[in-house]
Amino acid sequence: MSRSVGIVVPAFRPDVDRLADYVEALHADRDPAAIRVEVDDPDESVMAALADPPATVHPSPYRRGKGAAVTDGFEALGTDVLAFADADGSTSPSEFSTIVDAVRDGDADLAVGSRRHPDAHITSHQTLARRFLGDGFAWLARRLLDAQLYDYQCGAKAIDAAAWEAVRGHLYEPGFAWDVELVAMAGALELRIAEVPITWEDKPGSTVSPVRTSVRLARALFVARHRAKQIRNSRVHNAIAATRDEPTALVDKR
Repeated sequence: MSRSVGIVVPAFRPDVDRLADYVEALHADRDPAAIRVEVDDPDESVMAALADPPATVHPSPYRRGKGAAVTDGFEALGTDVLAFADADGSTSPSEFSTIVDAVRDGDADLAVGSRRHPDAHITSHQTLARRFLGDGFAWLARRLLDAQLYDYQCGAKAIDAAAWEAVRGHLYEPGFAWDVELVAMAGALELRIAEVPITWEDKPGSTVSPVRTSVRLARALFVARHRAKQIRNSRVHNAIAATRDEPTALVDKR
């Protein structure tokens, strides 16, 4: 029996025409059971452009952050496979389908798109500064986390619904660090993770500051490692956690 697929597209101050075209293309290529666009702090132009897409549009009056937006979207879906793609369309619908299919076909619990995999193909590169910071982060993450990947931050991932149920209560990061936290928790829970090399094109116009975001990502990486060690029942990390107030998971903030 075919397994249903739901797609979440998180967006904050998007290029409205690009976003509308991307949603249409995802629908045409994948024909998913549901597409849910999670828009933070939208203006009238965004809502007008998305007035009649093949998707459910859920606006938030404030900026939740990417992680919180994807979490809200996943929680609203009732499909067998949950997937998300960044609103800039850097991952084409056909490439996104290869990521989704790794989970839909039962080959993985979590599939991660990869721009840095040796078999990936980049048609348009990020700036040198972004590439340097991204490569450095990936190098550090491989040495700290159970999941040994080339790329943790590519904005296209898919997860099995049962795997989401296992990992959802361990996710706390509301922003861009959510990606690495998801991978870290999946690795600690010994879920099957597939890294899928893709053809990827950088899209200009990101709202993310590379330096500020890199600092936040580095901090989040060490926090994710700490939580992963707790899942693994590390005495040291459990003792450290016992001295601190327990944060609230994203799913419990909804």
